[in-house]
Amino acid sequence: MFEQNELSAALIGVTVRDDAGAKVGTVTDVYLDDRTGAPEWVTVRTGLFGTKVSLVPLAAARFDGAEILVAAGKDTVTGAPQVDQDGHLSAQQAAELYHHYGIGSEAGGRRTA
Repeated sequence: MFEQNELSAALIGVTVRDDAGAKVGTVTDVYLDDRTGAPEWVTVRTGLFGTKVSLVPLAAARFDGAEILVAAGKDTVTGAPQVDQDGHLSAQQAAELYHHYGIGSEAGGRRTA
């Protein structure tokens, strides 16, 4: 079993696949829950040349040790609201993203170093 810091590090560079098994992109960053310190969000580099970055919640995702499988389609991920990647998600930004993904609203998060 991974410790939280080990899990955050292990997620960087991992392939993200959607609910149909299609590749969405690659994890570039991990955001932690402000209260628990547990990984809550990942940024995923998407697009033909990996030029777009989308935030994906881990609340409805599975990490099988090699890939992250998200409970959303690729279009949902790439259509997620864009937020400034300044290292922290406000509670409002997190709520907008959770609403987009159809998941109950949670608190904000901070990016791992």
